[in-house]
Amino acid sequence: MTEDSQRNFRSVYYEKVGFRGVEEKKSLEILLKDDRLGILPPHHESHAQVMMYRKEQYSDVLHALRVVRFVSDATPQVEVYLRMYQLESGKLPRSPSFPREPEDEVFLAIAKAMEEMVEDSVDCYWIIRCFVNQLNSKYRDSLPQLPKAFEQYLNLEDSRLLSHLKTCSAVSKLPYDLWFKRCFAGCLPESSLQRVWDKVVSGSCKILVFVAVEILLTFKIKVMALNSAEKITKFLENIPQDSSDAIVSKAIDLWHKHCGTPVHSA
Repeated sequence: MTEDSQRNFRSVYYEKVGFRGVEEKKSLEILLKDDRLGILPPHHESHAQVMMYRKEQYSDVLHALRVVRFVSDATPQVEVYLRMYQLESGKLPRSPSFPREPEDEVFLAIAKAMEEMVEDSVDCYWIIRCFVNQLNSKYRDSLPQLPKAFEQYLNLEDSRLLSHLKTCSAVSKLPYDLWFKRCFAGCLPESSLQRVWDKVVSGSCKILVFVAVEILLTFKIKVMALNSAEKITKFLENIPQDSSDAIVSKAIDLWHKHCGTPVHSA
């Protein structure tokens, strides 16, 4: 594996600002010092003031939701994040009892995973908010194309495996929403997910395709033994967690193999 594939944009960023050897287990909180998600401006001298505004905004939105009784002390934190996001984006339903939209379930899945990575609730909300906004804006046109790209690259890596999926009529029924809309939240453990999301935030949603391809390649024997679309999909929605780190490492290698060393490849 190349050295670059083992690094992520956070470690590169740390070195740029003079913090070599910073422990990367600090998770995505470094994003707060990076301008890719637009949480903070690139000028470091204004970070403290901007973070103060962010905290005030968080408190104001939370207070408003309490006043209209959309959240309470008993509301799960990820649901609080969802209601805050809905209020700020003008999508708060008329009643908290209204059924959730599919996009709400995507938000909750991402929020649940991010909550495991970022300790501070204010930081966590802003990172979730900006990450979801990035998916809905920058990658809005790219994400629907990923299933087609997945089929293309799987064919290059293992045409026999793709033929089996087609024979089982499984290609159109694979868990694309889990893979590409939720960015593997709820599929991969947070330690592995973090490495994938680093690449997404750095400018490439195509890494998601190669993670999906590598999952199929890793579990080829199991998938080839299944003879129905339903069984294949059910297995892929609940893959064993112990292979996740290896899957992500191999997926990054595949990414480099097919895309060179992309920096901002959507």
